[in-house]
Amino acid sequence: MRRSLFLAAIAAALGLSTPLSAFADAIAFKLLPTYSRATYKTDAPLETIVGTTAGAGLSGALTLDPAKPQGARGTVKVDLNAVSSGVAKRDEDARSANYLDTGNEANRHAVFEITSIEVPGALEPGREVAAKVKGLLTIKGKPVETVSEARVTYIKLTPEQVEGQKRFGFTSDNIKVRAKVATTFTNHGMQVPQLLFLKVSNEIQLETDLTFVRQ
Repeated sequence: MRRSLFLAAIAAALGLSTPLSAFADAIAFKLLPTYSRATYKTDAPLETIVGTTAGAGLSGALTLDPAKPQGARGTVKVDLNAVSSGVAKRDEDARSANYLDTGNEANRHAVFEITSIEVPGALEPGREVAAKVKGLLTIKGKPVETVSEARVTYIKLTPEQVEGQKRFGFTSDNIKVRAKVATTFTNHGMQVPQLLFLKVSNEIQLETDLTFVRQ
C-alpha cells in the first residue's frame, strides 16, 4: 500500500498523466544493425530507383511492453550518406545541397520517431501481427506525421537458445518489425529530382526490416 502511494506521489509530482504502472514491464530494446535494413524506392520514366542501407548505416532504440505494445516509443535513424542505389553519381547528386544536403550534419540522418502502435492486444511470442506504427518522419529537417503499415513479431528465447544465439547479438527478448511508409520529396522541402530531361516521381516508398534486441 505504501509503495503504491509512493509511486502515485511521484507520478503526481512529475505531472505524469499515465500511471507509472503502465511502464512497469516495458523493455528497453536497441537496434541490431547486422540484421536490419532500410530501403527507398521511387519511379523514374525508364526505371525504378532503389536505394538501400544496412549495418552501420542504421541505429535506433525502442521501449515496449509486449503485454501492452500500444504505448511503444522509439527512434530509428538512417545515415543518408550510407544509402546506395548502385549508381555513385546519382547518390552523390541525391546528397547534394539541392536535395538531401547531407553535407550539413543536421540533415545527415533520416529519423523516424515512433509515438504509438495500433495493434490488437498483446504481442504473443512467435506470432506475427499486423500493426500501424504512428510517428514523425524527419528528412532534411522537415518532420511529417506518418502512419506505416507494419508486421511485428515478438521472439522470446529460452536461456539455452540465448546461449546458442548470443554470438549473433540476439537476447532473451527480440522484436522484428517490417514496415512500409510513403512520403514525397516535396513533403520534406525538396524539389523533385530530374534525370536528363525526365523527372522522377514525387512519391517515395520507404521500407524497413528491423531487428531490435533487449539492451
